[in-house]
Amino acid sequence: MKKCKFILVILSLILILSTGCSNSNGNAKESSAEELNAVEKIKASGKIVLGTSADFPPNEFHKNINGVDTIVGYDIEIAKEIAKDLGVELEIKDMRFDGLLAALNTNKVDFVLAGMTPTEERKQSVDFSKVYNYGEQCIVIKAENKEKYTSNEDLAGKIIGVQKGAIQEKIAKNQLPDSTPKGLGKVTDLVLLINNDKADAIIIPKDVAISYVKENPQLAISSIKVENTYEGSAVAIKKGNTQLVNEINKTIDRLVEKDMIKKFIADAKALAKEN
Repeated sequence: MKKCKFILVILSLILILSTGCSNSNGNAKESSAEELNAVEKIKASGKIVLGTSADFPPNEFHKNINGVDTIVGYDIEIAKEIAKDLGVELEIKDMRFDGLLAALNTNKVDFVLAGMTPTEERKQSVDFSKVYNYGEQCIVIKAENKEKYTSNEDLAGKIIGVQKGAIQEKIAKNQLPDSTPKGLGKVTDLVLLINNDKADAIIIPKDVAISYVKENPQLAISSIKVENTYEGSAVAIKKGNTQLVNEINKTIDRLVEKDMIKKFIADAKALAKEN
């Protein structure tokens, strides 16, 4: 009798273990299918959702076009080309830069174009396309301080505004270690910070700085050089979404081959200069 009970227990355990393995394999298959069908899902929905932070001219910024507030810029033009190649409409979601990757990983957006640098740290949580543009960083100060701040040492003990979650945080810590970085979510907030004397300088990409200095003549680009550690800009995609990465890389290859990105950049710069 005891022997029969023992055999029954063993058989039950085998059944439970085999069912568990089956479910585990099933879940793995479902996960794999979900990844493989990511592009098909976008196509089936008829749209692809872009996450960006539209305070970053000429990459992405707000512009009044025929009386309508419109998000424009060369990142937006690249996003339009990605949508076109996939045969879908482009939907744009404007948000704070430091919230973009969280939005990507919670499926609120399908991809991110925001002048984002593909750092090793970011690669731990998301995938990136090929780099589509390289740029230069610079330090913006009050115009009245151009002669006062001419070296890294002059900024020792000073407050340096940087965009939270952006590469400029690392630049401030590495190249201006004796300063105090202050992170904010938007470049417009950084400009307000220095205009209100709440920061002594801010670090932003040079192309972006040119646009803001034009609008704020009380500001100037400092002669202090930022070391060229900038790793370029790439498209961020949810981790493991290999199909979408490949499709986006195809679009980038086409745009680079036809010199279209250079044209997008030139057009965006011209648009940013318009009053």
